[in-house]
Amino acid sequence: MYACVCAGTLLGCDAAPVLVEADLGPGLQRFDIVGLPDGAIREARVRIKAAIENSGFDWPMKRLSVNLAPADIRKDGTSFDLPLALAVMAAAREFREDERDRLESYLVAGELSLDGELRPVRGVLPLALCAREQKLRGIIVPRENADEAVVVRGIDVVACGTLGEAVDFIRNDDDFFRVEAPADDELPGERDYHFDMAEVRGQAHAKRALEVAAAGAHNVLMVGPPGSGKTMLSKRLLTILPELTFEEALETTRVYSVAGLLRDRAIIRQRPFRSPHHTISDVGVVGGGSGVPRPGEVSLAHNGILFFDELPEFRRNVLEVMRQPLEDGVVSISRSLMTVTYPASVMLVASMNPCPCGYHGDPTHACTDSIRDIERYRSRISGPLLDRIDLHIDVPAVRYDELRGCEPGESSVDIRTRVDRARAIQGERFAGRGIYSNAQMGPREIQEFCVIDAAGHRLLQRVVDKLGMSARAYARILKVARTIADLAADDGISSAAIAEAVAYRSLDRKK
Repeated sequence: MYACVCAGTLLGCDAAPVLVEADLGPGLQRFDIVGLPDGAIREARVRIKAAIENSGFDWPMKRLSVNLAPADIRKDGTSFDLPLALAVMAAAREFREDERDRLESYLVAGELSLDGELRPVRGVLPLALCAREQKLRGIIVPRENADEAVVVRGIDVVACGTLGEAVDFIRNDDDFFRVEAPADDELPGERDYHFDMAEVRGQAHAKRALEVAAAGAHNVLMVGPPGSGKTMLSKRLLTILPELTFEEALETTRVYSVAGLLRDRAIIRQRPFRSPHHTISDVGVVGGGSGVPRPGEVSLAHNGILFFDELPEFRRNVLEVMRQPLEDGVVSISRSLMTVTYPASVMLVASMNPCPCGYHGDPTHACTDSIRDIERYRSRISGPLLDRIDLHIDVPAVRYDELRGCEPGESSVDIRTRVDRARAIQGERFAGRGIYSNAQMGPREIQEFCVIDAAGHRLLQRVVDKLGMSARAYARILKVARTIADLAADDGISSAAIAEAVAYRSLDRKK
């Protein structure tokens, strides 16, 4: 007897449909699974048999063959437990013909315990999207994954706690197991930050630079002595970024769903802030690992901030693998049988000391490093990586009179209002082009939207010739100048905007 159940396997942030085909035939009792299963799926034979018997159903005493089609795609994870169990039961004639039709109209995912309890699995959001793309009626998932699945509209979400409940639903089509989708206003939009830009004393120049960075989604490098507030400013940059749109929230949630990091959240409501330690490996940054590659920190920070504290302390190979994601906004990881792509549209925010001791150029502390030590320290960051960072900001030590001041600084809400206005201008400018901020402009957009006058050309020519800037650095200056003009609601780019953009290239000035 033959039966078929629809499941899915994760390929990057997407899910591909997989047909779980079960066939019962004459012969000695045997259970074979083919179709490139990983170790977790091969071990499912033990879990499935125990779960079926402990749920009060009979295990077929025949030769059982299961194929995972298409057979040329590697499958992994424990989400195949439930579809495998239901396919076996359908092949053993546990369901009537109409019940088998109902089962085939749902995508099924879930891990089984030995007593038949359903445990949550990762990647339910991409699986739910796959069910909708395949025009299936809905998806059957463990109860703990229901909130994640109902984010996808247009399909039924059936939440079960045990194998027995899944069988009850297939037999009775009971609405009790269906989960109602939340209203649109209950989805993303809330902010719950415990810090504010008003808490930062002094650093007016750095705050202005971060406002420009937020308005255009530009990469930032802050240079200053220990205790000057670089980390404090970086964390508060998150509070002045625009709200996540629903599409952005869905993209980010897919990454966290695949990584198994959603926990009790149905959807990511705030822009992520990832701050890896400087001992991280290149695989930890861009993703990879044995088996099916997992997303790294640069993908977990998608649509948010990736913060590298003490940038020169990171290994050189870790910094160099960041160059491609910063340029393309995606990470591609190749294996012998597959290539997966993860999104990586991030704002890179980094900090560093001006020298190994941290006090080069500080008026109150003597620097103990030689010129050679300083050059060696700064050379840990390659020129190509520096070119990909739009703003290099000096963050000096805060004076005492600024620290003791009682007057609060400008709040994150006020700054974000200006940032939102600038992003709205960019949204209208780039409508239909597939880009959403000035930092994403390519050569064609730069030529079309970054037109400067004769005075601006003369200023840029002097700067580029004197500092020997690369073509990429030149383009970054134009992008930042365009953002400064957007903050001022100017259609054109003035020489003052170009001068301010040039002022944010402090490391280029120190060549």
